[in-house]
Amino acid sequence: MTILPLAEMALAVLMQPDPHEKARMTRDFAAQWFEATDDVVKTGSVALPDRPARPKKPELCHVSKMPKRAKAGSVRNKIALLHALAHIELNAIDLAWDVMARFTDMAWDFEGTREEPSLVLPRAFYDDWMKVANDEAKHFLMLSSRLVELGASYGDLPAHDGLWDSSLKTAHDFAARLAIVPMVLEARGLDVTPHMIVSMKNNEDFVTADMLQIIHDDEITHVRAGTVWFKQWCDVHGKDIETTWQELVRTYFNGVLKPPFNHPSRESADMIRDWYEPLAMEVGDKA
Repeated sequence: MTILPLAEMALAVLMQPDPHEKARMTRDFAAQWFEATDDVVKTGSVALPDRPARPKKPELCHVSKMPKRAKAGSVRNKIALLHALAHIELNAIDLAWDVMARFTDMAWDFEGTREEPSLVLPRAFYDDWMKVANDEAKHFLMLSSRLVELGASYGDLPAHDGLWDSSLKTAHDFAARLAIVPMVLEARGLDVTPHMIVSMKNNEDFVTADMLQIIHDDEITHVRAGTVWFKQWCDVHGKDIETTWQELVRTYFNGVLKPPFNHPSRESADMIRDWYEPLAMEVGDKA
């Protein structure tokens, strides 16, 4: 079985403007990747765009211009919530592909000269992030279908581009990318999603509640992947995990870590309270 080099897969997905086709391509490429053996899998190298292709809708606004969402009691409010989540998942597809293709000079099959010390990313790293990309595509398609069932579709409402800003800020730094995207942004999803699930159940929308539970459980594995490979990077470079992560968050994350935290889910993702709780106490410094 011959498949495209991973970087070429990533570029094809990133340059696909249609969100549903982007998700379907991701699932197809993931299936090919996991069916292939090591001797036919290559990472390759491509010039990546600063931003992925996007459809004409939704209109992208600055986060400060976005209307505040009310609680998901009415159908209208539920649509607004699910639309926002679908937009997050669409960005997450691109973020997963970007981390796989942007740092291919660290891949196991890279033939150039490495700086010492250097973390060499094995096939297992790409397996983890291919699973992440596949999960995010699954989530987007689930949420998109649910929007249709509620009489709406992705693109009907405005959205913000703040998530991709994190990609731009960390494009030059592998450790910073892991520290911010999975270990801050996706970890935040672990904190807030359980409340959404309870809200849906209270409103007897068990279909949406079940979808959100799937997303939450998958996100634990995504945060864990970030934590595992961040730890490995720190080990190779002789860095303290806690202080290095905190320093990177202070440098690259403009927001604040907001409690309450979902400690059990974060612990399942191998995140330690001593890492993130001190940063939450610094809220006054960034306010």
